[in-house]
Amino acid sequence: MKLSGCYTAIVTPFRNGEVDYIALRKLVQRQIASGVTGLVPVGTTGESPTLKFDEHNKVIEYVANLAVGKCQVIAGTGANSTAEAIELSKFAASVGVDATLQVTPYYNKPTPEGLYRHFCTVADASGLPVVLYNVPSRTGREIPVDVIARLSKHPLMTAVKEAGGSVERVSAILDACEITVLSGDDSLTLPMMAVGAKGVISVASNVIPAEVTAMTKAALDGDYATATAMHQRLYPLFRDLFLESNPIPVKAALADMGLIAEEYRLPLCEMTAANRDKLRLTLKKLGCKMP
Repeated sequence: MKLSGCYTAIVTPFRNGEVDYIALRKLVQRQIASGVTGLVPVGTTGESPTLKFDEHNKVIEYVANLAVGKCQVIAGTGANSTAEAIELSKFAASVGVDATLQVTPYYNKPTPEGLYRHFCTVADASGLPVVLYNVPSRTGREIPVDVIARLSKHPLMTAVKEAGGSVERVSAILDACEITVLSGDDSLTLPMMAVGAKGVISVASNVIPAEVTAMTKAALDGDYATATAMHQRLYPLFRDLFLESNPIPVKAALADMGLIAEEYRLPLCEMTAANRDKLRLTLKKLGCKMP
């Protein structure tokens, strides 16, 4: 499976305490119309920790029904229980997604050998290509480069989403093995692509899908003058979408644009007024349409 370009880690909109499937449909249609390479439902940005198990599966199925065949779909089906990750991944396979996103098991902090066995077991059970998700700030455990190199020999390990904040790690991974690297940080997409990453799993593309898609395409085409100019223009949004814990700011931005209701599930809650004002100013400067 070839992965490159812009993949949107799509938000899960809520209304009156339930998943808002009408809004989700419009978000998916907007993404496809903007030309993104793929969608990633129920990742961190899709609030996987606050979705109930049946909601998790239903959101994946809903997005798959809308998007499979129009763009790639990488379903977030990771867990810190291997058995749970297998169950979620098997369901995702049954509804036709292209791959799964497997976060490093969190809280229980497995050993390198445990990590290796976990990812292989999930891949073998589902039969789907796997995108490894390295995000140590959230999981408390980094996937060591030598473990990624070892995993890369498995036929279903197709890529790694690097959200550890290190461009150097991209070079280290590509020096150790042949595996596709995707940036997991919007602000580091261009630097990571400059050293060999092939694209991004993006938060910002929820707001500006066409622009992030164009930036990654320019970089893939080797047009770094255009890509750099776009990065510099978009950087304030990349920055401000992480003023508070993701996905709080991106949901606030989409609500300001009239695309979703502004609703969160505890322990997530609304932005502070000061940070919300900063984000709104950035959206206005970028020309994002607001009602």
